[in-house]
Amino acid sequence: MTQTRITRTAIHLTGALMAAVLAFGAMTSTTAHAATAGSTSQAAASKITAPGQPKFGDQGPTVVALQSAIIANGFSLKGGATGKFNTVTRRALRTFQKVVGLRVTGVVDEATVAVLKLAIAPATTTTVAPATTTTVTPTTVFLKVIPKRGGKGKSVLTVQTALVTAGVTVRGGTDGVFGSSTAEAISFFQKSKGLAVTSTLTPDTISALGLSVTTTTTVAPATTTTVAPATTTTVAPVLLSIESLPKRGDTNDATRVIQTVLVAAGIEIKGGIDGVFGIATTIAVQKFQTAQNLSVTGRVDYATALKLNIVSPPVVLLDVFPVQGLCSFIDTWHAPRGSNRQHLGVDIIAAQGQLLYAASDGVIGKVTQDGPGKISGNALRLIKADGTYFFYAHMKSFAEGIVEGSVVKAGQVIGLVGMTGTGSPHLHFEVHPGGGEAVNPYPVVKAVDACSVTAPRVAPTV
Repeated sequence: MTQTRITRTAIHLTGALMAAVLAFGAMTSTTAHAATAGSTSQAAASKITAPGQPKFGDQGPTVVALQSAIIANGFSLKGGATGKFNTVTRRALRTFQKVVGLRVTGVVDEATVAVLKLAIAPATTTTVAPATTTTVTPTTVFLKVIPKRGGKGKSVLTVQTALVTAGVTVRGGTDGVFGSSTAEAISFFQKSKGLAVTSTLTPDTISALGLSVTTTTTVAPATTTTVAPATTTTVAPVLLSIESLPKRGDTNDATRVIQTVLVAAGIEIKGGIDGVFGIATTIAVQKFQTAQNLSVTGRVDYATALKLNIVSPPVVLLDVFPVQGLCSFIDTWHAPRGSNRQHLGVDIIAAQGQLLYAASDGVIGKVTQDGPGKISGNALRLIKADGTYFFYAHMKSFAEGIVEGSVVKAGQVIGLVGMTGTGSPHLHFEVHPGGGEAVNPYPVVKAVDACSVTAPRVAPTV
């Protein structure tokens, strides 16, 4: 069946990604030409690869940096950061450009560089007498948290990228998950460098990968008669995964990150930054939540973590959580499904017959009826005005009047939790920004988690 095409407008962006898009828009608007010739020139320029950035067909570290940035923003890249600018990478790049409202070229132009925050570190020149030039190129990448087996997040992604840059293959690509593939890659790297093979990030391994756990570093010029001032490199704030957010009773690096950010925000912690999540840290979190008009719980939930700027914001914002509680869900993005499939959604486990809500205003797209060989069972697409769509699968039934072309409001009941096409009752939920490839929906639904809310929602005015 041909899918109905919906007119697309700019999608809602938040957090760091929104800031990058707005910053670039402000920059370009101040230099825009009113004349038609100027507009034509800018359009042509948008198809030109920015200096120092990779082109289609290139291989190497600059391609790894591009691919890692796309993945870090929540976009799917089959095979991970392979270091090869092939059709898969170009397709993912075009999806990113479309979602954030850039000109869709598949080229790493200046606009894309600004939003993805890509940069090639320029050489630092130190002048010594008599007229001698020493070039120092910074190569060290910094970590605040040393990732361990089972961890997830940007620190793992940094290590995986360093391994790939060193010529070591990470099975499954740079996905930000420290599993058996990453451990095997570390072991191979250690063996190739004559290091003790531990599969863990020992100090020698970190150093050999060109990494450091220091928050700042001073790059000193070569010893000469006259030395230029030292250069200080500032490291971006540490981002934690949702699963690694600390809780009361924890003693770990994640708690230390929370405490550091709270102190930087002017919140005093009795006992200081000690990595222990006790009563002093709980009180500090409560003070922060009060100041930010958040629900005061003393827990570092997703909303609090977003305000602390220690987690990445979701790519898409839902107006309504799609399932009536009680329910539960975990992050199973890209988990194996059979011999040749990966999980492209989040499974929200709930009792059969619980209500399913429209996650936003939109139009019902393709509707699939359960039948032999239909893995999705009863399923439908809910399409927003900007083309973003949400895929609901394994439904018991559709609500009365829900057919292809139906206009629905956020919070409206569109069906019931079921188990059609599968073996247990749950909602399989996917997010496709701008109508493109699926992105990890876990942060999207976690941001509006309402699994504890059992009362049916008040029906919206249709």
